Amino acid sequence: MTQARRVRVTHPRTEAARRAPSRPLAREIDEQTHVGEIYMRSLIRSQARLALTVCVAATLLLGGIALAGTELGRLTSWAPAGVPLPWLILGVLVYPAFLALGWYTVRQAERNENAFTDLTKRR
Repeated sequence: MTQARRVRVTHPRTEAARRAPSRPLAREIDEQTHVGEIYMRSLIRSQARLALTVCVAATLLLGGIALAGTELGRLTSWAPAGVPLPWLILGVLVYPAFLALGWYTVRQAERNENAFTDLTKRR
């Protein structure tokens, strides 16, 4: 009985230079390498942009109410339910606006963090 000769079957790229094993991005961030710093800077920059946007919105909201109170003096004489209008605006209407601003901040911060997590998992 004759024995068949074995043949080695390979892909042409098998002999090509091998890629260096990729390091997980979490390790890059933990070890504070240059790549990890770039990724962290992008997350911090997006969170700082969000914080600045929220601070500007809160300042405009409160500043607008204060400006409206000084410029529209005739509104101070109007008192629905016995409460002067400026007190009503500052005491009641500001809180829903700040709650909405807080909801927006949390939603955007979570969106930034989820985008960062997706970015790190894709690598």
